[in-house]
Amino acid sequence: MSYQLTAVIERENSGYISLCPELDIASQGDTVEEAKSNLQEAVGLFFETASKEEISERLHDEVYVTRFEVAVG
Repeated sequence: MSYQLTAVIERENSGYISLCPELDIASQGDTVEEAKSNLQEAVGLFFETASKEEISERLHDEVYVTRFEVAVG
């Protein structure tokens, strides 16, 4: 079985943090690719060790990533 999941990656100081919002799992890395790879590894380990109940509770089937504008001042 495989899942299509989302990776949100952003710069933080001298590295990058990565988040899978469907499962609320995060990781980090020195580069975008490393942050993504580390996140894939963390998510894979989660699926290997979590019970079916925990997966069902944590897995969100609808995640929307969008941008919006806020007027300031």
